Amino acid sequence: MLSSAKVHLFCLGAMLVASAAVPAAAEEWQRPTLHGGEISRSVSREGGVYTGSTTRAGPNGGSYTSSSKCVAGVVDRCARSYSGTGPDGQSFSGKRVSARGPFRGRSAGSFTGPDGNTVFGSRRWRR
Repeated sequence: MLSSAKVHLFCLGAMLVASAAVPAAAEEWQRPTLHGGEISRSVSREGGVYTGSTTRAGPNGGSYTSSSKCVAGVVDRCARSYSGTGPDGQSFSGKRVSARGPFRGRSAGSFTGPDGNTVFGSRRWRR
């Protein structure tokens, strides 16, 4: 019985070492949009940390860029920032952070419009 426990512990240790040696996963793609623009996306994962970025260019000169980082765990946490410019040159930007646990979640963010005014908001919810 003692040797069976040692074998199980050895297997568990081998699985942990193998999972730590797995290289980071990454994915990138790019495609045209329905009305002549283009969108590209990049996502990578290293352990329980996910990062991503999105870029979108419209046919009329507008653009949008966002980047995010999420950490997986008992409580999943994410942060995202974004900015864009409309075809008329007006720009906007914003940030959002969120945390989601097994029973409830929270998010907070800000948005700055073309006129320079900033709006803040937050939200809580139950699962």
